[in-house]
Amino acid sequence: MKPNPASDHVYFNDGFKCSSISINTNLNEMNGDANGAGSGNGSQGSNEFILTDDGKKIIPPMKPMSCAKSWLQERSRKTFKKKILHKRLPILRWLPKYNGTDAVGDLVAGITVGLTVIPQALAYSGIAGLPAAYGLYGSFLGCFVYIFLGSCKDVPVGPSAIVALLTFQVAQGSWQKSVLLCLLCGMVEMLMGLFGLGFLIDFVSGPVSSGFTSAVSLIILTSQVKNILGISAKGTTFVEIWTQIIHNIKDIRAPDTILGITCIVVLLIMRLLPSCKVGPKEPNLRTKTQNIINKLIWIIGTSRNAILVIVCCVMGVLLHSYNDGTPFKVIGYIPQGLPSFALPPIHLNVNQTITGKEESFLDMVRGMGSGLIVIPLISLMENIAICKAFANGKPVDASQELIAIGAANIANSFVQGFPGTGALSRGAVNNASGVRTPLSNIYSGALVILSLIFFTPYFYYIPNATLAAIIIAAVVFMVEVKVVKPMWRAKKSDLVPGLVTFVACLVLPLEMGILIGVGLNVIFILYSAARPKLSVDVLTSPGGTEYLMITPDRCIIFPSVDYVRNLVNKQSLRNSIPVVIDASHIYGADFTAATVIESLLRDFASRHQLIFFYNLKPSICNLFESLSPTEFVVYYQEQQLDELLKERDYRQSKTDGTAAATAIALTV
Repeated sequence: MKPNPASDHVYFNDGFKCSSISINTNLNEMNGDANGAGSGNGSQGSNEFILTDDGKKIIPPMKPMSCAKSWLQERSRKTFKKKILHKRLPILRWLPKYNGTDAVGDLVAGITVGLTVIPQALAYSGIAGLPAAYGLYGSFLGCFVYIFLGSCKDVPVGPSAIVALLTFQVAQGSWQKSVLLCLLCGMVEMLMGLFGLGFLIDFVSGPVSSGFTSAVSLIILTSQVKNILGISAKGTTFVEIWTQIIHNIKDIRAPDTILGITCIVVLLIMRLLPSCKVGPKEPNLRTKTQNIINKLIWIIGTSRNAILVIVCCVMGVLLHSYNDGTPFKVIGYIPQGLPSFALPPIHLNVNQTITGKEESFLDMVRGMGSGLIVIPLISLMENIAICKAFANGKPVDASQELIAIGAANIANSFVQGFPGTGALSRGAVNNASGVRTPLSNIYSGALVILSLIFFTPYFYYIPNATLAAIIIAAVVFMVEVKVVKPMWRAKKSDLVPGLVTFVACLVLPLEMGILIGVGLNVIFILYSAARPKLSVDVLTSPGGTEYLMITPDRCIIFPSVDYVRNLVNKQSLRNSIPVVIDASHIYGADFTAATVIESLLRDFASRHQLIFFYNLKPSICNLFESLSPTEFVVYYQEQQLDELLKERDYRQSKTDGTAAATAIALTV
């Protein structure tokens, strides 16, 4: 017995009640009355086929050119709609409303970020294992591209510490491979964005992201210890680098060590300056002089990297001797001028490879392996972190950000840049500087161009220890220790993928570590789907009959059906009373589930125990009925249960002359 759900008034589509669309359900009006006169208000037929007298549908003949023209017109109509253009070219949204206030805010923010990105670009080149110039090469053209395609005002495109480390592990310090990697990653990011694959970032959970970021921070910090100590230490993983550092510790250089430690201390102190305020706490109570002083303090604290680089560069020039050089290691020669605009290298000769063997384009791509997927995902993860941090509750279009970053990296690859993305530290500076639109990128990019044209000869004297100190002072705060305590309180099992990712990234290459973390997280999700929770309650019907109510908390699909069947049988054997499966939370099922339900019904029939389904959705009901089980009963109102029991002449055994009314709740 399965009453019609519609007749029981269980399922309603309330959407039609508030819809502005007039839907006529009178068949005579829709299809024409008895006299053959159709209603003018009925639905219109399609013009894509012709209905012949014998009731057959035929497609009218159409020339290939007409088909192509029609398709192009349709695509153009959909592509060049105002909404789509504003989505794919965000500059069209804000440029018409641009004003003088926006221009001042973007100018200040752009210059401030430019003073931050130049020393960071020089430093992150070292993380990528490349000469310092390549960091600057990847810091200007992508900024200009992002102005047109970027959807977030706070994102400053350029080198990033995490992406630089991934670049080093994939390209092994080869500038040719790094530039080609920039092009290929940009193409992958662009395709992912066009196909709407921004949702893939959702598979990187919070614990996995924290574990990855913390491990990367320690690896970056470790990679810069050698520059602080003035020694050489090769390696790509945390263990390899520390092994080399311990092995070469005897070659430590005192001037580099003293300078590096001093720079770290100075940077950490200057980091506190933006939070220092002169005068009352309330800004409106301060005098004009106090506000000017506070602004100067904030600028000094924000531009600490640039100030330190300038001071140490001047010190390097003053201490330089033509015979002995400088007392500490410097970054050396940087070519003056802008890089040439050229296609990235697609072939390596024997002198350009580590192995001494010639490599073709396919060999270079094959050597990059999973880095072509991991780097775009990590780039998106960093970029989205900035967007969400300063979105103020507004939605973030991950796919559009993929398109913007991809186009920026493609452009950077033609000026010898390595992969980049938005950096959270620069994003925070951008936001705090009062940025109004993505146009601020034009000023930071212009500063990088000016530095390449005029100041690169002076960059020669910048100490390596100073750049290492800038990196260490930045990444030490990326180690996310603070998330462990709330994660432990909220859900201890979430620590497992986080810790596994952390350890895997320290021991293995980073792309392997993040893939292991994501894979483990997916296993947790699959296990949760395969082991749904079932609540079991002994209840009493309105007629006074005891029954066992079993409520699954999610859909029943093939990984979980046998588990559910075994638990239902186990609980029903303990209580020889009718069983009701509350299907209110079952929103989906599959063929395997239908076969197992049929087996479950046979199990109950063999021991002459009743089983009913309550509030099963019609679509799932049809699926279960497709296998034609012998006794499949669904009801939708509580009062129907007593009627079903009466129809089957069920009589509950009495104890002490009365029926025991119990309510036992347990979770399986």
